[in-house]
Amino acid sequence: MTDDRSARDVPSTAKIDTTVPHSARIWNYWLGGKDHYPVDRAAGDRYRETYPGIVDTARAVRYFMARAVRYLAAEAGIRQFLDVGTGLPAIDNTHEIAQRVAPESRIVYVDNDPLVLAHARALLSSRPEGACDYVDADMRQPAQILTAAARTLDFDQPVALLLMGVLGHVSDYDAARAVVDGLMETFPPGSYLALADSIRAGDAHIAAGEGYADTGAVPYQLRSPDEITGFFGGLDLVEPGVVPVHQWRPDPAPFPAVPVDTLGAVARKPGQPGQPGSP
Repeated sequence: MTDDRSARDVPSTAKIDTTVPHSARIWNYWLGGKDHYPVDRAAGDRYRETYPGIVDTARAVRYFMARAVRYLAAEAGIRQFLDVGTGLPAIDNTHEIAQRVAPESRIVYVDNDPLVLAHARALLSSRPEGACDYVDADMRQPAQILTAAARTLDFDQPVALLLMGVLGHVSDYDAARAVVDGLMETFPPGSYLALADSIRAGDAHIAAGEGYADTGAVPYQLRSPDEITGFFGGLDLVEPGVVPVHQWRPDPAPFPAVPVDTLGAVARKPGQPGQPGSP
């Protein structure tokens, strides 16, 4: 995708910095998309040269998200989804997967990148039985997210919160936990958290992350397995628990399920829906 096409596709009022790489656009590049600029491709290539497994990681997280949403809609009966840090639209977005199972599903996407929001509003449309909305907010501001999401979601009913490969942008671990807790505490029992994030695994991965930070992009904090498990504190993990994302309820996918250094899980908020707390 050239700069000219990007500029044409995005409203002129959007403030898009094409001089600094952005994680959503780099992720789109690794996934084979078209919504990126030269600076994003350069940063993505540099990362991949140091840590070639990043493309497999991007694919594995995408298919973990798809399996998690199918589970939540088809088996857990969830009809409301809050997808925070959604990234650029791709094949099988959250609302498409959920509404394929239950057309009445309601989805709110949250991001603070103007390119992501412009593409979301242009390309993501709900089935008439359900609803989609798009919130411009930083995940560090859960109160702002919840106020906007309440236009579409009913917080008296269970909600699934999706955080796919985004919490590493919050470098301080306690602050990252506050993002999760600040959102989940508002949702009633029977709600779910689906989360994936990368762990520190090997010198190449760590070096790639350091090189990425040197590009001027927002750094991404690699965490320990215990820290990622900690995000699910107070919740009931769905089997098989916190595992590498390619091992979470695998099913046939267009790409081989190669090992990746990213953990993921789905967990339920204890208690019965409609009740104020756990039994």
